[in-house]
Amino acid sequence: MDARDEVIRDANLADAAEIARLSAQLGYVADAPVFEDRLQRIAAMPTHAVLVCEGEAGGLVGFIGAEHRLMIESGDRAEIVALVVDADIRRGGTGRRLVAAAEDWARARGIDRVLVRSNVARGEAHDFYPALGYAHAKTQHVYLKRI
Repeated sequence: MDARDEVIRDANLADAAEIARLSAQLGYVADAPVFEDRLQRIAAMPTHAVLVCEGEAGGLVGFIGAEHRLMIESGDRAEIVALVVDADIRRGGTGRRLVAAAEDWARARGIDRVLVRSNVARGEAHDFYPALGYAHAKTQHVYLKRI
């Protein structure tokens, strides 16, 4: 598929099943109703965006999530919080186009910095983001406590 045949648009509730399918490719397994609920909640948050990429046949071939964050110590930034491209079409430009769309979303909000965190297990991402101009900024530990 030629990336020029793809359409990037805002996600909607009807995309839940396809987002669930794509998310499972990265190990985030949940049923479509779970993603429908999340999409509905995200739609009510003006600081969040989920953009999807429709392939030539109309099905989704990728999606990206972005968040506008206001940090007390460093001000405004956008953060890419999710990026999935269908395994069958990776390395074809879809990921680049989704990241560019998220950057455009951030720019439209007056944000001049985009941050992305990448799990150490995702080696392909560690080559992908620098190729788009992202610089490795730091290494950190992430702690989680269920409450």
